[in-house]
Amino acid sequence: MSEERSFEPVSDGPRVIVVGVDGSETSLRAGAYAWGQARRNGARLILVQVTPMTAISTLTAGGAAIMRETAEELAEELRAELRRTSEQIPGVRYEVVLEHGDAAAVLARIADEVKADAVVVGASAKAGHRFVGSVAIRLVRAGRWPVTVVP
Repeated sequence: MSEERSFEPVSDGPRVIVVGVDGSETSLRAGAYAWGQARRNGARLILVQVTPMTAISTLTAGGAAIMRETAEELAEELRAELRRTSEQIPGVRYEVVLEHGDAAAVLARIADEVKADAVVVGASAKAGHRFVGSVAIRLVRAGRWPVTVVP
């Protein structure tokens, strides 16, 4: 004998998505993918740009200032692109986070802080990452959220 039950519809997609963006082609595709996923699921989107500390710390004072300025310019370009995108494809709640440090560690920390349901990153194009481990591999190994790697 079957029993009828009533279920409330629930969203089965992610509610909070963290995406790493660094200006590379693959990270921009990852951002676009995450934007679409956030729009379809009504999710909050956290875009994270990380400037590696090693790059800044190994430079002279003038070189470090140029690196910071470049990171700020990239962030402003990202914000401008996001404003254009939000006008063309409305309905996505997003915020931009700028940090210095190790990209995988920063993304993991932020994903934990915001209780992310998903993390999205672009595939690394650097050959050395096959040996040392890319940001994506390190996030997958952390094993705390689903990680989507966009080619």
